Amino acid sequence: MGSSDKDKGFTKDLFEMMQFPPEGIFSTVLAKSKTYNYTLMCLAKGTDIDTHTSSKNGVVQVLKGKGIFKLFDRDIEMRPGLFIFMPAEAPHSLKADEDLAILLCLTV
Repeated sequence: MGSSDKDKGFTKDLFEMMQFPPEGIFSTVLAKSKTYNYTLMCLAKGTDIDTHTSSKNGVVQVLKGKGIFKLFDRDIEMRPGLFIFMPAEAPHSLKADEDLAILLCLTV
């Protein structure tokens, strides 16, 4: 994608882009700048992401599958259509109970 493509905007079919590895995580950056990062993440069933933080505000939108998202000390049931907002520096983790696809949006 050239810079002129980004300046004009673009579309991507996230369902066509989903790839679930036998184990672990497939991720692809959809758009990135100094102030934002949009990433499609596909986690194989049983994959865990240990507790961590981000220096940016984050949004997780669940596209497919189920799992548990832990934000601070609260367990959140992940399901398609769920929107999760994480303030900067919030400890969070997740576990994919099924093949799980999320759109991760990080902003300053």
